[in-house]
Amino acid sequence: MFEGLSERLQNVIHKVKGYGKITEDNISEMLREIRLALLEADVNYKVVKEFTNNVKEKALGEEVARSIKPGDLFVKIVQDELTELLGGESKPLNLKGNPAKLMLVGLQGSGKTTTIGKLANVLRKKHAKKPLLVACDVYRPAAIDQLKQIGKELNIEVYEEGKKDPVEICKNALDYAKENGCDYMLIDTAGRLHIDEKLMQELQTINDKMHPEEILLVIDSMMGQDAINVIEGFNEALPLTGVILTKLDGDTRGGVALSVRHLTHVPIKFIGVSEKMDGLEEFDPERMAGRILGMGDIVSLVEKASEAIDEKEAMNTAKKMKSGKLDLEDFLSQMKQIKKLGPLDKLLKLIPGASKLGLGNIQIDQKQIDRIEAIILSMTKQERRTPEIIKASRKTRIAKGSGTSVQEVNKLLAQFEQMKKMMKQMTSGKFKMPF
Repeated sequence: MFEGLSERLQNVIHKVKGYGKITEDNISEMLREIRLALLEADVNYKVVKEFTNNVKEKALGEEVARSIKPGDLFVKIVQDELTELLGGESKPLNLKGNPAKLMLVGLQGSGKTTTIGKLANVLRKKHAKKPLLVACDVYRPAAIDQLKQIGKELNIEVYEEGKKDPVEICKNALDYAKENGCDYMLIDTAGRLHIDEKLMQELQTINDKMHPEEILLVIDSMMGQDAINVIEGFNEALPLTGVILTKLDGDTRGGVALSVRHLTHVPIKFIGVSEKMDGLEEFDPERMAGRILGMGDIVSLVEKASEAIDEKEAMNTAKKMKSGKLDLEDFLSQMKQIKKLGPLDKLLKLIPGASKLGLGNIQIDQKQIDRIEAIILSMTKQERRTPEIIKASRKTRIAKGSGTSVQEVNKLLAQFEQMKKMMKQMTSGKFKMPF
């Protein structure tokens, strides 16, 4: 996400940090590049104009003129203004109801039903409480079946009454949630156009009867600036409390994310970052501004790691590494935990200074990782625990079983032995840098 904008802005930052003095001339040049970068990213032109005016006013202020490092202070101004543009601070969900009622609305095809499953998954992981999915999309064929399938995949209960009146379904679902100790109700409504008066009236009736703590509009970020009209249309009919932007991982421009809050005053609360059921992230303006400017997002990286990596298992692996007793079974376990974090090339971009270290453009071949995993899985438990017993005939069998070659098996075993030695040296303090 934001790849094009991020690259352009990072180039500007690199230039401005070299300036010993900030003047109106060099600031005008930098702002021109920023303006073009934002417009190319499909940011609304009114937003761009206000943003660059604010940056210019602050960059030419007395504080910057007196600064020992004016370039760094300019970067701080850009980051602060970008954070403000994205919403200033994160807006957490209101979950005070008993149960808390969250109604998801949106256009047809916005990814609403999938998003409701992702959101339930986030709530369950973060708050360790019990969600209930409520099937109120009674118009789209197979919508109820899709929600039931998502519920089955996540092991989250789905309340449905077939194609009855959605308002009645909601009322009955609320009684069911109270009786069964559910902490959250996530209501999946039918997709509709914001100009469809009949269906919008249905949403208004659900809102009047249920009084949901949250009304979240799910919208496809690939829509670009058309999304602003959709948000305003829904917001006229319903008191929207937030927006969930889907498919942001596939949007290299990301202009809608930079325009939404400023133009509609509706906060972005979550963003879709992958198609998987764990592909929904809470939206934090400050962290996102840091990502866009290439400053990384170490907090998100730590959060992802804490969710995916088993602490006890990691401690045991660390002890084995220190003693040099790490085996391929441990290695396989660590690989599986790392894979839970998501694509490694995307994780590298969260490291502060990733672009300077050359990590931002690294492409990691997931197929190669899958091949390594296949080789290890083709070994017996004894072979994984004592790799030194793997001789010619075993290598041939392993290669056939994993659909690879003997050369690839040899390469993996050699690299693993080398890694073991290096890790033992590092943990014992005897490791020397090879330069």
